[in-house]
Amino acid sequence: MTELDLPAWPPVPVRTERLVLRESEARDRTTFIELFASPDVGTYIGGSRPRAELERAIPEVPGRRPGFFVIELRGTMIGMITLDRRDAGRPGRLRPGAGDTELGYLFLPEAWGHGYAAEACAAALSWFAGAHPGEPVVLCTQSANERAMRLAATLGFTEVERFEEYGAEQWFGVRPSATPPLDRDGTALDRPVLDRLILD
Repeated sequence: MTELDLPAWPPVPVRTERLVLRESEARDRTTFIELFASPDVGTYIGGSRPRAELERAIPEVPGRRPGFFVIELRGTMIGMITLDRRDAGRPGRLRPGAGDTELGYLFLPEAWGHGYAAEACAAALSWFAGAHPGEPVVLCTQSANERAMRLAATLGFTEVERFEEYGAEQWFGVRPSATPPLDRDGTALDRPVLDRLILD
């Protein structure tokens, strides 16, 4: 994955009814290790990684880059969301050579089943639509991952193709660009107003 061209980073934290999407901090490092060491989290992403390896590899402040959000519930990290350019060498392309923006996410198993992923991903996608009006977002997941398939449908992704990668069938979908919000007289809101609506 490569970084996106985004407005000044980090953004103002994005708040939803229950969650905060923010940049990563040093206090999140332990949760990053938990995420990548979890066999449950690793089921559809190539497996978990040894904790000792993660302790050596994960930096003091992990994931600090444009398009990377920590998901916080009541002051504690429960997951992460990424918006990155999809690697050009991988199968699954929406626009040849255009560098599709891809949504990725991981949540701790104890956060599953509460709607947090849908709430957080919807907020990140809304933020992205404000930062890059008119640009679609893609998503790729194993078709066997029922939770991810349900979330993709909930978020408005539709299937583009399926292909084999990493020894499993992959589902590749797209979410069309969101139309920028309109004010009362029907004109598109300007960038500063849109930022306040999405980021406040």
